[in-house]
Amino acid sequence: MGREVLKTIWNADDTELVAAVDPPAAGEDAGSLMGIGSIGLDVKADLTAALESSRPDVMVDFTTPRTVFENTIIALEKGVRAVVGTTGLSTAEIQKIKDTASGLRTGCIVAPNFAIGALLMIRFAAEACKYFPHVEIIELHHDQKLDAPSGTAVKTAEVIAAKRGDFNQGSPLEVENIPGARGGDFSGGIRIHSVRLPGLVAHQEVIFGGLGQTLSIRHDSISRESFMPGVLLAVRKVMGLKEAVYGLENIIFE
Repeated sequence: MGREVLKTIWNADDTELVAAVDPPAAGEDAGSLMGIGSIGLDVKADLTAALESSRPDVMVDFTTPRTVFENTIIALEKGVRAVVGTTGLSTAEIQKIKDTASGLRTGCIVAPNFAIGALLMIRFAAEACKYFPHVEIIELHHDQKLDAPSGTAVKTAEVIAAKRGDFNQGSPLEVENIPGARGGDFSGGIRIHSVRLPGLVAHQEVIFGGLGQTLSIRHDSISRESFMPGVLLAVRKVMGLKEAVYGLENIIFE
C-alpha cells in the first residue's frame, strides 16, 4: 500500500511527494521503491524528523496496527493533517484522535477502506438490513494482514447494528464444537468471519437471510490500485477539515 501511495502522490498533478518514512527501507531512494529509478528522495527511518524537515501539508499512513495511533498523534501535534488507512485502531484510540484533531483544529481522515466500491457495499448493506436484519459478514484478505477482523468488516457491522437497533439473531442454544467456528460475535449475533490466504487482496461479502431467500452484497479489490482514487480524494478533502472524520463515506456521501 505504501508503494502504491508513493506512486499515486508522485503522479498526481496537484500533489507533491516531499517525504517517505519506512524504517526497514531507510536510505533507499523512494523512486526505486516505485520502480521508476532514482528521484533524489531518500526514505527516512524516523517520522518526527521527517515531518520537521519536510513540513508537509498531509501525512498518509499505511503502517501497522502497532504504530498507527502514535504516528497519527505525532502528525497532528506537528500541525500536519493525517489521512489514515491503517486498520486496527481501538474505539478509545479513534476517540483520542478525534479529540486531538478538534483541539488542534487540524484535519484528519481515518478510513477503514478507501475503495469507493467498498463504501457503496457498506451503504447498500445499511439499507438492506432494514428489511433483512439477519446478517453475517465474511471478509477475506491476504495472509500478511495483521489485524482480524478487518476495519471494513467492523465498520460494516457498526453501521448495520446502528440501523437495525435492538435486535438479536441466532439460536441461544447454539454450540461451537470447535471454538471460533461461528466467527466473532460483533453485537446482537452479527458474526464476522475472517479468511487469510495468499492470492487474496481485500474482499468482503455481507450475507442477509430472510424467509425463503438470501441476499449477498460483495465487493472485491483485485489490486491495491482500487484504493488510490479514495486516498487522493481524502488527501484533497482533509485540507479543508479542522477535525477528524472516521469513514470516507462521511466525505463522499455528505
